[in-house]
Amino acid sequence: MKITAVRTYVLKHPMSRPTGPANHYFRVRTTLLVKIETDTGAAGWGETVALAGNRSLIDDQYAPLLVGRSPLDARPLWRELWGQNFGNGMTLGAVSMALDDLRGKALNLPVAELYGGRLRSRVPVYASGLNYIEGEKPIDYYPREAEELAAQGFRAIKMRLGGQPHPLDLAAATAVRKVVGPDVKLMADGNGAYALGTAIRMGRELEQLDYYWFEEPLPQGTPHYAGYEILTAKLDIPIAGLEGITSRGAFKEAIERRKVAIVQPDVALAGGIGECLFVAEMARLWGMQCMPHCWAGGLVIAASVHLLALLPDASWGRTTETPMLELDRVENPFRDQLFRRAVEVKDGFATVPTTPGLGVEVDEERLAYHVARS
Repeated sequence: MKITAVRTYVLKHPMSRPTGPANHYFRVRTTLLVKIETDTGAAGWGETVALAGNRSLIDDQYAPLLVGRSPLDARPLWRELWGQNFGNGMTLGAVSMALDDLRGKALNLPVAELYGGRLRSRVPVYASGLNYIEGEKPIDYYPREAEELAAQGFRAIKMRLGGQPHPLDLAAATAVRKVVGPDVKLMADGNGAYALGTAIRMGRELEQLDYYWFEEPLPQGTPHYAGYEILTAKLDIPIAGLEGITSRGAFKEAIERRKVAIVQPDVALAGGIGECLFVAEMARLWGMQCMPHCWAGGLVIAASVHLLALLPDASWGRTTETPMLELDRVENPFRDQLFRRAVEVKDGFATVPTTPGLGVEVDEERLAYHVARS
């Protein structure tokens, strides 16, 4: 089997209403897909963020390196691909995902089996919803949305905070806890909207409401996650983060300095399943949980499910904390409309695919439709 072509597709979808976290309204959803074709007719698919430069890096640097090579040469290709991109985990995330998909199809194995075998056949899912909607007040719809998600079987729900004055956000967080009761895990994502003092203040309020974690309340920029070790030391509620880190070296530094209690690598941003598995095992050496970040289309969801199938529970206890899939609930046709076969999510769980590769099937007619609209 030889690689014959590497194709990229940038997709765009105008949102029906501006929606997003504390610091941004999404008016258009975008994604970047990668298709790696072979002389046998088999193809592998990957996905990453459509940031400027990612597509050209794949087209101009990776494609010439990959064409003519065997996708089964996992270790040689891994080394060469990292050498070509100067540590850009975002582009390698998509390419690595597509190569895993292709290798699984060639060997007639699901991706989880390529990495040594799954620990579970299904993974718990948390609904990543309750976003700010332009012109609307969260207190009016956060509780209603949370109640609807709980009725759909989600036993864990994440909301966005930090986009309005503290009393209003606290009122929304309190109302959500009241409506779902004590048995649903609740998490809050600050998306870098807080200064250190206000993050500590909100974190202590969330502790009183029994929230499971407080995610990335401080700005995540350079230097990586400044001030997070202070925040983690000040609060009892676990701080989750590091979704924006794209290399194992940067993860190592953040983990050693205990910037978070829960590590959130993203298969699309941090170099693929193998790299995220490495990061998760490294985090365990410091007693940290891994809850992968996942906010993209159906290919990233599928890859994340395979990764989660490989991650151990937090402890050996009979009742312990199992890694969860983040399933975003924001309008996204690249999650809901692009596949003939997608990951099954039902009653708060995602079934780990058992068919070869990632276990999902891209509908190329639908893809052509979205390409034409982009």
